[in-house]
Amino acid sequence: MAKKSVATLQTGSKRLTKAIKMVKSPKSGSYIFMESIVLPEKVDEFLKG
Repeated sequence: MAKKSVATLQTGSKRLTKAIKMVKSPKSGSYIFMESIVLPEKVDEFLKG
């Protein structure tokens, strides 16, 4: 099960969102964090993929 965190960033006229998800590594079985700064509309896409 992945843990999710979302924060909203605002730079000038653009609104961006920093999304962090925790995924299980297939090699070692430990959890790693993947983070990305995306548009608010794309957050669900990032967290599902």
